[in-house]
Amino acid sequence: MKTKTVFACSNCGASYPRWSGQCRSCNEWNTLVEERQVKAGSAGKGKGARSTAQGRVVALREISASGEERLHTGIGELDRVLGGGVVPGSIVLVGGDPGIGKSTLMLQMCAGLQPYAPLYVTGEESLQQIRFRALRLPTAPDDLQLLAETNIVRICDTIQQGATGLVVIDSIQTSYREDIESAPGSVAQVRECAALLMQKAKQSGIPVFLVGHVTKEGMIAGPKVLEHMVDTVLQFEGERVYSYRILRAVKNRYGSTNELGVFEMAEQGLREVANPSELFLSERSSGESGTAVVVAMEGTRPLVLEVQALATASSYGVPQRSATGYDYKRLQMILAILEKRLGLNLGQYDIFVNIAGGLRLDDPAIDLGIAAAIVSSYRDLPIDADIALIGELGLTGEVRAVTSIEARVHECRRLGFRSVMLPGSAMKRTSAIEGIELRPEERIVQALVDLFAGAASASS
Repeated sequence: MKTKTVFACSNCGASYPRWSGQCRSCNEWNTLVEERQVKAGSAGKGKGARSTAQGRVVALREISASGEERLHTGIGELDRVLGGGVVPGSIVLVGGDPGIGKSTLMLQMCAGLQPYAPLYVTGEESLQQIRFRALRLPTAPDDLQLLAETNIVRICDTIQQGATGLVVIDSIQTSYREDIESAPGSVAQVRECAALLMQKAKQSGIPVFLVGHVTKEGMIAGPKVLEHMVDTVLQFEGERVYSYRILRAVKNRYGSTNELGVFEMAEQGLREVANPSELFLSERSSGESGTAVVVAMEGTRPLVLEVQALATASSYGVPQRSATGYDYKRLQMILAILEKRLGLNLGQYDIFVNIAGGLRLDDPAIDLGIAAAIVSSYRDLPIDADIALIGELGLTGEVRAVTSIEARVHECRRLGFRSVMLPGSAMKRTSAIEGIELRPEERIVQALVDLFAGAASASS
């Protein structure tokens, strides 16, 4: 077979006949890598490369909708993130750092899908290693079908010949096609192997899960086009110093991308965390300045957690500003509001903000809590441990309404909080909730005065 040498962009997958410093398609620098490929038209003639097109126009009413029922994995947190379960014929990409628990999650999913005879294809571990890993699980999938193979054409043949209802490929970077003369994991190999698996999934209605490596920047390795090809992209996150893991959907054609799944890594594998708010607040130290409790929404789930701030006199000419788990530019905006509307001289202080537990939050409803934690550290006044803060800050100093107020308040009441400070405009859409006090505020100035009134009198 005739081959040609091209230079493919590892970011977007675009190819060029010669190397250049910048990809003209995505404008990224130093992303072109040399690949040896089968010439255009040759790869499509290889084994297993049949087209999915039927060559006939079909009216929408003629298409059966009988296969719409989702497969339930038996893992509630995974089903939540997927949008209610696995869609037949879908292709899901699962990415995460090495050792984060991707393979363990896939094995536990297979254990819950045993009636569908899942097939687990391993390209990184031996069958014995998979067996040892499965023995640690509380419900070991003893009847799980295993295949140690990296040739994608043989894998597709096995899928076509076998009686399987779901396939896991661990990992897509180890798979290769013989008719493409480049190493496994290269741009061309990852793109073509994923394309062939997607073709099989759509033809047969068998869902396929692809386990993917990530780069040092946290992006899924391989061409960016891989994420565009698949139906769902799941990111498995977590810090090595913490035992819990976060599963979130970066892309989902069949559900929301705002849902969040929380797991805890234990000796027996991954354990679902049904009440993540209790987990995030378990190590909270009350009575200390610089901490506040906020309520963020991740999809349909309210999360009550702690934000921490530290304001200390700067020993440098330019004060430091650091945000962990929070948008740095939004921190700068909140500091500007505090300086302008409250007259605080924060320009001579180093400001550090941290979302306790390693989460990253983008919900503007935590603005009020961030501002309160900064002022608490600046004045060295603790915030009442039994109050939670909800509200977005506007540039004029107003406390703006946010979505899902009642769901947030109900979560605070369930966790035993006695009061919630929330935007005054939200009271028009929120009825009184028994067992918890609602404290509406219109302006950030008055909110902080009311918040620290008791603490200031106690310290004096």
